[in-house]
Amino acid sequence: MKTKDIVMIAMFTAFISVLAFIPPIPLPFMPVPIVLQNIGIILAGCLLGYKRGTTSVVIFLLLVATGLPLLSGGRGGLGVFFGPSAGYLFGYPVVAFLIGLFIDFKWKKLTFTYALTVNIIIGVILLNLIGGFFMGEFMNISISKRYILAATFLPGDIVKAILATMLLFSLKNIPEIKRLRNN
Repeated sequence: MKTKDIVMIAMFTAFISVLAFIPPIPLPFMPVPIVLQNIGIILAGCLLGYKRGTTSVVIFLLLVATGLPLLSGGRGGLGVFFGPSAGYLFGYPVVAFLIGLFIDFKWKKLTFTYALTVNIIIGVILLNLIGGFFMGEFMNISISKRYILAATFLPGDIVKAILATMLLFSLKNIPEIKRLRNN
């Protein structure tokens, strides 16, 4: 791995971590809050590609596992991987990988519509399917109820996917990103 790869991975790990400073929005009817860190996960896949983006997210999760309070609301430690948001956390590297893979596939001819579609299908729908399933297991509720609860996140997550796609198209022509993506 080249130095520039390591630097970009570290920068995105830091970016995802900094998003934790934006307080979560707790919902009274479910144990998983609304957070903005999803934007960082989506952008890691979009801008860094599937290898570097997934690596960045995995490093972030390893830092969380060591106890650093890098999740929204200052949470961290191994306990978060056994709680109601565990499915979302385990879904983060999957989402970064798949988004990166699909964006890499069309990088040279990337359109806003394609990127937004990928971000919504993978970064919103798939993440909520994975996260909602595990949240429901933690809450011990039926499949239908867990996905009705997870659907609460859809409007906000679609807005996050739109913002991430807009950021992608604002940042993709920065010389450092261009050099990174051309290797």
